[in-house]
Amino acid sequence: MLDGVSLDQLRTFIAAVDAGSFSAAGRRLHRTQSVVSQTLANLERQVGIQLFDRSGRYPRVTAGGAALVSEARAVMRDIDGFKARARTLAEGLEPELAVAVDAFYPMERLTAAVQAFAVEFPHTPLRLYVDALGGPAKRILDGVCRLGIIGSTLAVPDGMHAEKIMDITMVTVVAPTHPLASLKRVIGTHEFEHHVQLVLTDRTDLTQGKSFEVFSPLTWKLADLHAKHDFLRGGFGWGHMPLAMVKGDIASGALHRLRLDKFEPVTPPVPMFAAFRKDTPPGPAGTWFVKTLKAGAAPA
Repeated sequence: MLDGVSLDQLRTFIAAVDAGSFSAAGRRLHRTQSVVSQTLANLERQVGIQLFDRSGRYPRVTAGGAALVSEARAVMRDIDGFKARARTLAEGLEPELAVAVDAFYPMERLTAAVQAFAVEFPHTPLRLYVDALGGPAKRILDGVCRLGIIGSTLAVPDGMHAEKIMDITMVTVVAPTHPLASLKRVIGTHEFEHHVQLVLTDRTDLTQGKSFEVFSPLTWKLADLHAKHDFLRGGFGWGHMPLAMVKGDIASGALHRLRLDKFEPVTPPVPMFAAFRKDTPPGPAGTWFVKTLKAGAAPA
């Protein structure tokens, strides 16, 4: 009997659990309540246990049903992955690869990956979008990009797969003319409260209501990391930056590195992840691009 269990039955079972009633599940699946009820009754006969208690006004999941619904979800996830992978193989090589990149990701590493991509896939155009905070994830979720590099400032959204590729070293810097630059010691976070902090802000609503290492009530918010970089060099405030982006400025004296008591001995790194939607995984070119990014996984 168990060999006769169908994907349609499992899909109906999950819908009934999530919707809370057979009628609501029917509306979700565009079926009548009687069809949903009959489908679930057949499933119960096949698995040999009662999945729903029908004694009340609304059916309630039994202990056995609760134990099996997680297994049903796992089966459906595997099937969805199977279908997505089959679709990718049937499509063949992508006609174009669109990639959304977190602004924190080192440009020299991205440039090296792009150069290698141009050699490996000379006839596949590459389209890149560089965004901050939730920007890359939003482009992936919206289907604008099939692949992206996202940072740890964002929880991985449902329906998205992410694999870590590297850590980004962060530093706190100011211009040498800034009053904080004269403090040749570890600085308490309370000492920053009277100085403007330059803060990167999100163009999307994916990080709405969240702040990242903001210590001063005096903030200037910028949506572009390069603008923040220029404002830091101009002496308009202090802020956190990827080391790879400002190491030349620190070496030349254009920026001064600060030591914060909260971050001694070093500022926590920011993990970077290659990400894509589970229902539209990358094809051959995108898969190759992710492997190339992971190949140089040392901290930057």
